[in-house]
Amino acid sequence: MWEQGAGEGTILTEQFEGEGSLAGLHIPIQIATLANGLRVVVSPESTAPLVTVGVYYNIGFRLEPQGRSGFAHLFEHMMFQGSENAGKMVHIQLINASGGLLNGTTNYDVTNYFETVPSNALERVLWLEADRMRALKVDGENLLNQRDVVKEEVRVNVLNQPYGGFPWLDLPPVAFRNWANAHNFYGDFADLDAATLEDVRTFFKTYYSPSNAILVILGDVVPAEALALAEKYFGHIPAGKPAPKADASEPPQTEERFGEVPEKFGPLPAIAIGYTFPPRTRLFVDEGEFVSVVGLNGAGKTTLFNAISGLVPYAGTVAFGDRALAGRTPAAIARDGIVQCPESRQLFGDMTVRENLDLGGQHLPAEARAEQLAWLFELFPILESRQGQVARTLSGGEQQMLAIARALMMRPKLLILDEPTLGLAPVILEQLSKALKRLRASTPITVLLGEQNVTFALPHADRVYLLEHARVAWEGQPAEFAAVMGEGYL
Repeated sequence: MWEQGAGEGTILTEQFEGEGSLAGLHIPIQIATLANGLRVVVSPESTAPLVTVGVYYNIGFRLEPQGRSGFAHLFEHMMFQGSENAGKMVHIQLINASGGLLNGTTNYDVTNYFETVPSNALERVLWLEADRMRALKVDGENLLNQRDVVKEEVRVNVLNQPYGGFPWLDLPPVAFRNWANAHNFYGDFADLDAATLEDVRTFFKTYYSPSNAILVILGDVVPAEALALAEKYFGHIPAGKPAPKADASEPPQTEERFGEVPEKFGPLPAIAIGYTFPPRTRLFVDEGEFVSVVGLNGAGKTTLFNAISGLVPYAGTVAFGDRALAGRTPAAIARDGIVQCPESRQLFGDMTVRENLDLGGQHLPAEARAEQLAWLFELFPILESRQGQVARTLSGGEQQMLAIARALMMRPKLLILDEPTLGLAPVILEQLSKALKRLRASTPITVLLGEQNVTFALPHADRVYLLEHARVAWEGQPAEFAAVMGEGYL
């Protein structure tokens, strides 16, 4: 009853508006995902006849496997040692000959490579990047050479430099307990020396695949042409297996932490103080659960729901089952089973109740649509008698019922309800409450309910999240809420 199809492809244009210098700023962005999982981001800007290409791989200091410290940085060097069709130094020579510049950097969660060239050299750059993504020259000679280069870089920049590791290498082992965050990001010499050719090839195959990368093209480009070139050069590269997910979480810190690092060359002592930021918003909703997200106006509930639905960009990860939703269109996400009933309801005001419902169920065969309508009229009996009425003439409560019913016509697996009780009379709240109980009893649906009205939200929840300033301030059982958070919230 609740199965949905899937869809692909996405085009996203972001409009930023603000006061002063940001007023009217428009940054066009188009995003597409190739069949092999490579996400392509194109942003045209024709002020100068230049284009920048960046390839971002989701592997960095924190994500490298234990026992392979320094591999992320080592591969930044290895990527300039030649590929199947572009030998050693050819990549650099071709970019320089084009009048461009290039570099690479290793960061905590990504390793990136970029080139800026005249726009007529775009195709050349894409060919070079695709060639080393597909067939980097990983051999014993390059490994030995670049391992020595990295070790010498550590000696020059850290070991034989006053305050060389202060504080970016010295502070993490004191501050953190998880190896992912606490280890030497440059790499222990023992790990680097122990690396075999097979270790390095496995690392490349695991993390340097299209499905673990993002290709960015920005500047003097026509988006359709840039996407076509991305498909031409990257589309045939095998996707590779999904990269393993590193656990960079930290256990709760319950005490101050102190440490000392001997300084061989610096004449004066140095001090570094670090503070741990609160964790990002993390919510987990199990299949079949009813979860309430409560908080005052402006707490971030709507932004959270819009991120899940693919309506706004976000940092972090949103996953449905075992599939990440990044880069998918709102339509594709809805077809996969996540349907949001927004706070604004967004009905077609000049259409009838029945026409609004038919739009929600237009993907269903006629028999299934009739069956779904009959079930919804049992859930919201008032809508059956209002089928021919224009939606904008309904009361606020009736419009809310119609908005929920239209969302349910899509047979979602996860239904998101954003402030369904806002501005409604108590008699309508009672009807909505009964409908939610019947919904739980008659379907395997999962519901994520966002509410300021805690009194309404708690009785329908298996678990509760309290959101404050876009952060989870509390998570627990509904029965615990009043005792922990205080009667004032009720």
